[in-house]
Amino acid sequence: MVSRETLLESYFQEKRAETIRYAEALATWGIERGLIGPKEGERIWERHIANCIPVTTLIPQGASVVDIGSGAGLPGIVIALARPDTQVTLVEPLQRRVDFLNEVVALLKLPITVIRGKAETTRGSFDVVTSRAVAPLPKLLPMVRHLIKSGGSLLAIKGESAQAEIDATQLNKQKAILHTLELPDFEVARVIEVQKA
Repeated sequence: MVSRETLLESYFQEKRAETIRYAEALATWGIERGLIGPKEGERIWERHIANCIPVTTLIPQGASVVDIGSGAGLPGIVIALARPDTQVTLVEPLQRRVDFLNEVVALLKLPITVIRGKAETTRGSFDVVTSRAVAPLPKLLPMVRHLIKSGGSLLAIKGESAQAEIDATQLNKQKAILHTLELPDFEVARVIEVQKA
């Protein structure tokens, strides 16, 4: 399992102090406000932050990214910390989560936009749409399709059912790729990429 020090050294060199502060916010405010489970405090690094790293390796340089159903900022804030070259927008419908996201963005002085709303009613056009634990792909893709620029893609962090979700989805003219990422010291990660023609 990947250690906190390895994560910081390998993925967050430019934003090391901010990443540590974010992990502390998750382990304190995040738990107090019910955004992270009470037993998750000791597993912030390996379970939550490390789980978001593989998707950061698939995002093109300088991309505009919208993270839908951002919750506690996973993976959106992690993307902004690991990839300062990106422009990140977080979309979250629940006010208490939006309040947390705004406080964290202010604390870390990150150039992130936070929008309260649902993916379906959010406007904009982005190179990459990300999601983690939002909805199965057949439901997720219609929710976010309008947010993806032509030539852009959806990057959805998924579990072992990833291929079954692809098989169950009406892709029309879009192309789905299952990335099985094996980074050193990480558990195998699965990210579904759906490219918009």
